[in-house]
Amino acid sequence: MGFEPLWDGGIACVFGLLIGSFLNVVIYRLPKMMERQWAAEAASYSASVSGEEVSATSQAAFNLLTPRSRCQACGHVVRWFENIPVLSYIFLRGRCSACNVHLSLRYPVVELFTGALFFYCGYRWGLSPAGLAWCGFSAALVALAFIDWDTTFLPDDITLPLLWAGLLSAAMQWTNVPLLDSVFGAAAGYLSLWLVYWGFKLVTGKEGMGYGDFKLFAALGAWFGWQALVPIILMSSVIGAVIGIAMKIFSGLREGGYIPFGPFLVGAGLTAMVFGPQAIIATVFRPFGL
Repeated sequence: MGFEPLWDGGIACVFGLLIGSFLNVVIYRLPKMMERQWAAEAASYSASVSGEEVSATSQAAFNLLTPRSRCQACGHVVRWFENIPVLSYIFLRGRCSACNVHLSLRYPVVELFTGALFFYCGYRWGLSPAGLAWCGFSAALVALAFIDWDTTFLPDDITLPLLWAGLLSAAMQWTNVPLLDSVFGAAAGYLSLWLVYWGFKLVTGKEGMGYGDFKLFAALGAWFGWQALVPIILMSSVIGAVIGIAMKIFSGLREGGYIPFGPFLVGAGLTAMVFGPQAIIATVFRPFGL
């Protein structure tokens, strides 16, 4: 096989660590950007209904690039050498250099996880369009998993581009999924959870999941084809049930007694990428006689 796959994987891993650092920004800022947008739209609508003029507010720019990253405790602006993926966290011993407050372990975890996924994509597909496509797929899923876990939101800004990227990748033959299977996968993924949502709501009067879950499942259908939907939903449901029961036993459920479903769809999607959708059934369910 030679060293070329390892070389490609190593290069991809370095870029994955850098992308993982950026994903930490996306995970933290994108939900806040959405909240600001919703607040502005609500204020504009309220003013239009009451006949008042909408007053221009001079809020400081807040997006994925501005302002610069800073310590949430003391406001210390993170310098470039304090923002090197993983290494800066180790060098600073997980503390802010200004106020010495502990920094979340999530930062290096996200960077390492993204780097590992990029290494796998580079090793398996090389530095090719297919490899870049699967790297993008991995990065999007990492961001979605953590955002959903924190906020129970799956932003359209990520799920919809992910869906279209899956269809485009199928059309360009980067995923070995025929375009027709990809289109049917996207449609079936969305409609299946949409039907479950409304069936559950009609029976219980409660909402069991959000529309973001439909879009994420549709995106997975676009990337893997309609044949992969059953293995993916089975695996995500089983893992979600096991973790949910464990959290309930150890009183780890948040207020309202629910956990978001998106992270488990992400876990099943990444498993399908590494092992293949059918391997999910062979490795997870058949030992239990399912």
